[in-house]
Amino acid sequence: MKDADPVGNFPGAHRPLYEVKANLFKGLAHPVRVRVLELLSASPDVSVTDLIADMGVEASRLSQHLSVLRTHHLVVSERRGSQVFYSLAYPRVADLLATAKALLAEVLETTQQQLQDPEWGPAGDETVSAVPVAAVES
Repeated sequence: MKDADPVGNFPGAHRPLYEVKANLFKGLAHPVRVRVLELLSASPDVSVTDLIADMGVEASRLSQHLSVLRTHHLVVSERRGSQVFYSLAYPRVADLLATAKALLAEVLETTQQQLQDPEWGPAGDETVSAVPVAAVES
């Protein structure tokens, strides 16, 4: 049986939505957890054994991260014989990862364009302005 109840009491249900959202992002705030979610996005379910092999992390470390993901209702687990399998609790978790990837690509593209634009000042300038240098100087 899966261990997350999508209709049950969600932690922080009586807190402002922005706090609940921030707590969700805390659940995503580690590279190991993001990688687990990426692997689960690519497959309907993955055994803990396969996660350990794919990620190259110790079982105890992975277990801690899986616990955080379960607590934040991002993954669910199911025992089959001696193996435990994980899957995404909601398909929108995969959508969230895809949106984050698209946003990062857009930010990177914009940053690269700004760095190549002579109007933005010399490369290596540690102060970044929202206004091109030429506009500030006039």
